[in-house]
Amino acid sequence: MKVKQPAGVILAGGRSRRMGVSRKALLEINGRSLLAHATEQLQPHLKPLLLSCESETNDFDDFNLEVVPDLLPGFRGPLTGLYSALQYLTDRGIDNGLVLCPCDAPFIPSSLVGTLLGESQDEPGPVVVISYHGVLQPTFSLWQNHHLPVVRAAMLDKGIGGLKRVLRSLPHKIIEWEPTEPNPFFNVNTPEDLKTAALWLDRMQA
Repeated sequence: MKVKQPAGVILAGGRSRRMGVSRKALLEINGRSLLAHATEQLQPHLKPLLLSCESETNDFDDFNLEVVPDLLPGFRGPLTGLYSALQYLTDRGIDNGLVLCPCDAPFIPSSLVGTLLGESQDEPGPVVVISYHGVLQPTFSLWQNHHLPVVRAAMLDKGIGGLKRVLRSLPHKIIEWEPTEPNPFFNVNTPEDLKTAALWLDRMQA
């Protein structure tokens, strides 16, 4: 039986203070935006592929992604994007799982979605999260609609904005990813990171 594709959401709602720009997702590496790099790796494996943003915007119209605005005002961390995306899927009766990824990761492995799905066969499905060099990478993870009540309560009742604190209260599996170069879960957070990513892409394309 063919396994249904999970949905996905790319997180693009951060403030990008260290980059000095309002839309980090649109910063370019070797002529292509960070969001384009992430979308290229994820779109073949996820349906629908959503874009989490703090509010309605046409800044991302060229990517043909469904923008899911944050349900809560202000910048409250990645948990807001997860909460909003899970609510979006639940409201539409889409319940095949939700893969979470950040917009600033240009080296997302093509095998990420399949690996996450391979560890989510238990019923009810746990959260599945990546670890790299022993460090949890919660923005690379797989969630289910039945996690929504816990996520919602964390946001609305406890004021939690971080993913790690919510994971502690939910059944979850951790996948320790085999080290490779470049780091598959490298995030571009500073201008120096952007230069480093460009150098790696040059090496990979040489």
